[in-house]
Amino acid sequence: MLSGFLISQADGRPMYLQIMEQVKRKVAVGDWQPGQVIPSIRQLAADLRVSVITVKRAYLELEREGVIVTQHGKGSMVAQGADVSSRIQEEDLMQHLERAVRAAEVLGLDSEALQSRLREVTARLTKEETR
Repeated sequence: MLSGFLISQADGRPMYLQIMEQVKRKVAVGDWQPGQVIPSIRQLAADLRVSVITVKRAYLELEREGVIVTQHGKGSMVAQGADVSSRIQEEDLMQHLERAVRAAEVLGLDSEALQSRLREVTARLTKEETR
């Protein structure tokens, strides 16, 4: 069962974080629904050609975050609860906003200038959607 995940050796982040991010993305976009069984630790490790320990760490962290649950004998599945997907999307939005703030600082923009740019982008996108 190929997972559709891509682990990059060139990515500076540890592999378990890359796995976590990709699991969260699959949940956030609805590829994996609440209650859906996900690849076993061994299967995902084999598919990605990484250590079982690496995948186990990712799954343990995902459990701590409430994204997945593991039941002995049944495997791991996406956690029930309507807020999992929206919570993941909220975290993703916050990461993008943090990057935008850092980029604005590099450009010498203050918060008012950044807010103005955000309003411009919002207006432009709204116009495009109404076309």
